[in-house]
Amino acid sequence: MYSIKKISADHVVDFAAEELKKYLRMMMPDCGEIEIKYQPEAKEGFRLGLMQDFGLDVSDAPDTELDDILYIDTDLSGGIIAGDNPRSVLLAVYKYLTLNGCRWLFPGIDGEFIPLKDIEAVKYRKLADMRYRGQCNEGAEFQPNMMEAIEFTPKIGMNVFMLEFFCPFDYYDYYYNHRFNQKNREPERVTRETVIQWKRQCEAEIAKRGLQFHDIGHAWATMPFGLDPDYDFDYKNGETNDSLEAARPYLALVDGKRDLHHGSPMYTNFCMSNPEARAKVVGAVCDYAAKASHVDYLHVWLGDSVNKCCECEGCQQKTHSDWYVVLLNEIDEELTKRELNTRIVHACCYDSLFAPETERLNNPDRFSLLVAPITRSYTEPVTPDPVHLELPRYVRNKNANPSDPAAPVAFAEDWRRKCGMKIIVYEYHFWVNQVYEPTGLRYAEIIHNDIKGYKAHSFGGTIEDGSQRSFFPNGFCFFTYASTLFDTSVSYEELLEDYYSHAYGEDWREVLGFMNRIKDCFDHKYLAGERSANEEIGKYYNPAMAEKFRRVPTIVREFSEFIESHKNMPMRAQTVSYRLLRRYLEYIEGLSGILTLKCLGAGKEAKEKYLEFLESFGAREIEIERCFDIVIFGKAMEWRILKKDNEPVNLGI
Repeated sequence: MYSIKKISADHVVDFAAEELKKYLRMMMPDCGEIEIKYQPEAKEGFRLGLMQDFGLDVSDAPDTELDDILYIDTDLSGGIIAGDNPRSVLLAVYKYLTLNGCRWLFPGIDGEFIPLKDIEAVKYRKLADMRYRGQCNEGAEFQPNMMEAIEFTPKIGMNVFMLEFFCPFDYYDYYYNHRFNQKNREPERVTRETVIQWKRQCEAEIAKRGLQFHDIGHAWATMPFGLDPDYDFDYKNGETNDSLEAARPYLALVDGKRDLHHGSPMYTNFCMSNPEARAKVVGAVCDYAAKASHVDYLHVWLGDSVNKCCECEGCQQKTHSDWYVVLLNEIDEELTKRELNTRIVHACCYDSLFAPETERLNNPDRFSLLVAPITRSYTEPVTPDPVHLELPRYVRNKNANPSDPAAPVAFAEDWRRKCGMKIIVYEYHFWVNQVYEPTGLRYAEIIHNDIKGYKAHSFGGTIEDGSQRSFFPNGFCFFTYASTLFDTSVSYEELLEDYYSHAYGEDWREVLGFMNRIKDCFDHKYLAGERSANEEIGKYYNPAMAEKFRRVPTIVREFSEFIESHKNMPMRAQTVSYRLLRRYLEYIEGLSGILTLKCLGAGKEAKEKYLEFLESFGAREIEIERCFDIVIFGKAMEWRILKKDNEPVNLGI
């Protein structure tokens, strides 16, 4: 009865056709086989292809390679599903399925909500509101989950996947070595060679879907001098070797020494006034660009540290960002000489928050600025209002990290005024900050408003630096993130009902009521360290909060019976959603006990209770690991909440 005709010849359109066939057959198990053919002249059945091949208008897309228009015009037997580029055709297929009742609640088969129903007619056309809609690997990675994360990305309307580092060894090592949970799971030491193979597998899956591929990031400040930024070897143990000694003359001079910051190449800057050092970096970037034709955007960032720029006499003649622009212009010149059209992304973060004072980009069309607001507060959103902040002047290695969400916007706009390049936001919603609002309800609202705020400031979109396992207790925050990036006009309330009703069924309001009770107990500003009753005692000292945390066990007991009565649902995705909630009850009860002690000033006892909880709840990890990242949880707790009172937090470690 049904057939799929490919109008355009492209491997991503091929994949889109297979995905449409798969989900149509799942929705209508008795519909029979669905034939797929390449037939450009077809007039019947489902016709998949580029809008241009159908003679459809795409003039509202500033760049049809980068901007996604989704076009759907179907009836009960087929019709046109198209986009302005091959990736957009795939996105349009998933949008068509979504409009027919399908949902992807979290990565993997268990997150698929595929109704049993006949298809309905759909008419839809939209240019995505944000050009860049994606995520970057972070946290503790394991390869099956990475495959699911990439597969999930276009299903919820996103178009970007970034893989940080040449070899993201540490991220994989966090998982396979079972950091924070070695008492429950036997460590396994994966090799660097295996991780490189896995990265290539990820790249192939990204290309299969036509997603924009963003690559590398931190590395360029030390790799060209023979130091591996992805794998620390014995540097952190204070040992030296021939490669370190050979690289030392090129490293940043800080406090009278040219050495590794924190014993790690990743956190170390180089001497940018040294023309030989810059030439090595330029050569490394351009050599990589020449062989990595599959990379859509090559990220060239510097050392991942603050106030550790080179202090030599030469470097002090210009600001850190002025030297950065000198380097970028030299990269552009060499890429142009080699006839390479590689797009370069440079970072606006830490010391490079400050726009250059004297230097300007010679070819701004090649560059995008990646504003990375890593030190901002996540308890209040970025607003759409014009920013009127008096930016401080750059002072080498004596700059404060801004916490105001508006500050990175102001810094980025100063960069744009001076250099004229496009702006992408590199956000950290799904890094450690998600731990500090454990229901996700208020946090999703902040994410929703952040994206609207960035849109109002004419930023091009967002890439999330966060764990690919950010779906605990559910995927509402991530659903909100992806949905709002595509259509900034969608309301928070609309998204909330959509997600909860599909995840929890007809009784979803009961679940929402429970979540709101828990939200009232876990004050977001307190968990983020912004509600101390006495800063001299500590950031988390607030005895009044103890009463809120003490209410949690009672709320958990009252809701447990409801969870048990819903643990087996008609839809598998709902069954899994409720079973995640069952483990969530254990999580929030344990967390409330830790925080009760912490807010009373009993830091030692809180740490002991945390370690007990980490071991007991860690026994659940293998059951919920596709949605919960225990390494992110451990880092969030130990970096901030459980640190000694008044001890400064170093985000780079």
